[in-house]
Amino acid sequence: MLLEYKLYAPKQDFYNITPQVREAVSKSGATDGIVVIYCPHTTAGITINENADPDVVRDLLFALDKTFPDRPEFRHSEGNSAAHLKASAIGSSVTVIINEDKPVLGTWQGIYFCEFDPPRNRKFYVKIIG
Repeated sequence: MLLEYKLYAPKQDFYNITPQVREAVSKSGATDGIVVIYCPHTTAGITINENADPDVVRDLLFALDKTFPDRPEFRHSEGNSAAHLKASAIGSSVTVIINEDKPVLGTWQGIYFCEFDPPRNRKFYVKIIG
């Protein structure tokens, strides 16, 4: 089962998509297997991280901006090389185990769509294999 979700990302941020993934797993009827969450964009990504303290996302964005700042030496004509670097560092997908009808996530974990080149209309895919 493959589902496509749309997301409007008005600013650089980590958007919690855990509810959509849980819904997809529930709709699929899969009791065991895996779910793959994939981003088809080169200036955005998917990651799993803490979802209890919003300062974690703030700190991650701060660190990514410090690690991958815009630089005058970048030659990419669109001017978003830093966004491409951040997306490559984060990655374009995550895989989560499905057990007893639910994605297996740690107590503090959430699944995030990471936007690095806003504002954008985006999409991501959820593939259930089970």
